[in-house]
Amino acid sequence: MGCMRHRVLGILLLGLLAGPAAAELQLFTEEAPPMGFSLDGEPHGMSVEIVQALIKRTGHAAQIQVLPWTRAYHLAQRQADTAIFSTVRTPEREDKFQWVGPIMLGTTSFYSLKSRNLHIDSLADAAASGPLALPKQWYSYETLAGLGFTNLYGVPTPRHMVTMLKHGRVKLIATDDATLADVLATGELTPDQVQAHVPFMHTAYYIAFSRQTDPAVVAAWQRELAGMRQDGSYEAIFRHWLPAGRD
Repeated sequence: MGCMRHRVLGILLLGLLAGPAAAELQLFTEEAPPMGFSLDGEPHGMSVEIVQALIKRTGHAAQIQVLPWTRAYHLAQRQADTAIFSTVRTPEREDKFQWVGPIMLGTTSFYSLKSRNLHIDSLADAAASGPLALPKQWYSYETLAGLGFTNLYGVPTPRHMVTMLKHGRVKLIATDDATLADVLATGELTPDQVQAHVPFMHTAYYIAFSRQTDPAVVAAWQRELAGMRQDGSYEAIFRHWLPAGRD
């Protein structure tokens, strides 16, 4: 009986010395191909593959969920052990998260239908062009609002934005060059049907961890991302999804 008591006490003591088990990370992405999307109920995409590789390399328990952006963004700011990806790092968002990345770079420009033969040569031209459709939760909406644009037409999804452009309800949209083809495809347009105007923002996409997440976890993810760049595994994923793109 005494031996059994000592064994139980020993097991409990070892548990205390080992400390609490690390919490499972909750990682959120949205329907935004090719970066993230759901297929047969499972998350897929370029950034999803990068995150899956980082989960393996860090050894952290984690679950990836595809959620509407607004909900994911809300959760990732308020709960420990959470992150949202791929998130554009902007001055307005800087203090809201801990950042791992970048995992992709791009350039955001205005786009119109080629058939309209528009000449938009400056930010002032874009601001005076009539309603400009953008998903209201996008970084580009935040940026243009901060620049004083009063013609922004907030929509819920990229598909709404592209559909409005396709049917002539707006003259301009704004999106990133790296994901242009997939964004246009949501509204059944192709890159050869649109014309680019006035690049106005260089974009860097990150994994954004909540401020409540252990900084040691974030540091481990940043180290492993650097390791992926060094050993070529990042490049392999990037070129698979964006063979003509750049990082």
